[in-house]
Formats: sequence, structure tokens, C-alpha cells
Amino acid sequence: MRYVANFSGGKDSTAQIILAYENSEPLDLIIFSETMFDRRTSGELPEHMDFIKNRCIPLFKTWGYETKILHSNLTYMDLFLREPRRGRWYGSGLKGGFPMAGRCYVSRSIKIPPITKFLKTSYGDFTQYVGIAADEMERLKKLENTNRFSLLSKYGYTEQMARDLCEEYDLLSPIYSFSKRGGCWFCPNASKRELRYLRKYHRDLWDKLLTLEDIPGLIGNVWNTLTKTSIHSMEAEFLTEDVCMTDEVRNMPRQCMMRSVNAYLCKMASIMQKSVG
Repeated sequence: MRYVANFSGGKDSTAQIILAYENSEPLDLIIFSETMFDRRTSGELPEHMDFIKNRCIPLFKTWGYETKILHSNLTYMDLFLREPRRGRWYGSGLKGGFPMAGRCYVSRSIKIPPITKFLKTSYGDFTQYVGIAADEMERLKKLENTNRFSLLSKYGYTEQMARDLCEEYDLLSPIYSFSKRGGCWFCPNASKRELRYLRKYHRDLWDKLLTLEDIPGLIGNVWNTLTKTSIHSMEAEFLTEDVCMTDEVRNMPRQCMMRSVNAYLCKMASIMQKSVG
């Protein structure tokens, strides 16, 4: 029997590796599946990938653990530009575009398959450690009668305890400074705070999302197809915030401030029209 740990760099999957180390649990291999946006751009935030490659993996190596990074043959853009192969849109000539929020076809089509394929072709009997906390009862039920196992549950670690353990070892990803969750930077489930962070610190990635909404012939033609929220509308909102937060505008008399903001609103008119269209 061999033992493999799924690792995403999130607090729960990281905490389970710490628990394996502390309690001398058997662990033969750590697997990280990296989602790619396109052939050259990671779907993970740059600081998160830096944390994984330059903090976690070297430390795990000193603990005697090998870490393997896997990739799918498919990227997010492959799925984005792919025409439906069945269903109501089959043969329409339209491309899939943005996925529906809450239905992570990226995980199903890109992240999970490389892990499944690797384990099926490279391993015989194995137990797979998964980062599910002791207070996630519904998720734990799904592990029953499978070869998947939760070390967090075994040692009674809740999600908060998992986070505290990561902080104790200085193994908490920097993404937790602005987000409660991990995920791809293009995820339609991202909060406004996550989007604001992406726009401020990774403008190149933000601009990629704006560009995607400009592509014609998409079934999912806005970033969040469930709420009909577009990245262009978020750009307009954040731009307004930027204007209102400048010292020059904040120190203006109210009437002058409104004139200044209105001037910027004219600049945003085309952006808003694009988000409505």
C-alpha cells in the first residue's frame, strides 16, 4: 500500500501534510495539479505558485517527501474557445466562453484528470489523503467506502485549527491575506475583494479577463454567467473607486468633486455599454 497526498497549497491540504510529518504517518508522494490559463500562463496567482515552489516543496523535501507537479493537456482557454459537442448549442458555431459560477468544469476537466491518470497508471494499491476538515461533515461522508482518507478528521482538526497549524509552521499561503479561499484567478466565484486585488496587483491578468469579454460568439459572454456580472462592469466600479480615493478629489469641495467624478463617468460610458451588451 502506498500513500499519496493531494496538495493545492490551501490551508487544509497543507495542514494534512504537517500532520503526517508530526505524527509519522506514511506518505510516499505529494501531488499538486496546476491549472493553466493558457500554455504559458498559470491559472494560479503568481504569489501562490511562488509559495508552493519556493516555500512548500523545498521544506517538504527536507521532511523526506517528494512533490510532483502535474499538468493537464487542456488549458482554460482550450475550454473557453471550444465549441459545444452536444446539447442545445451543438452546431451553432458559438464557443463555450465563461463557465457557469458554482459549476467548476475547470476542476473537473483540467485539475482532477491528471491526478486520476497518474495514480491509475503509476500506482497500484494506494490511499489518497485529502484535505477535508473535521467540521466538514457532508464532505467527510463522501469518503466512506473509498480509498480516500482525511488526516484532519483523524486528528480532530477543524478548518480554523488547520489554518492555525499552517501559521505556526509559516506555511499559510499569501492568498489568505485577501481571500478566505484558494482558486484560479479567473474563477467566477471570486469575491469582489479578490477581483479588486487581482486588478491592483496583477493588471496583466485582469486585462486578460477584459479581453475575453470582447471575444464575439460566446455562449457565456460575461465573467459570471449566473449573476450576469461582467468584468467590464467591475472595471467601471473600481475605476470610480480609484477616482474618489485620490487625494486631489477627496480634498475638493463636494460640488467640484462631483464634477470631477462625472468627468470620469463619461470615460466609463463605453465600458458600461460593453458590460450591458
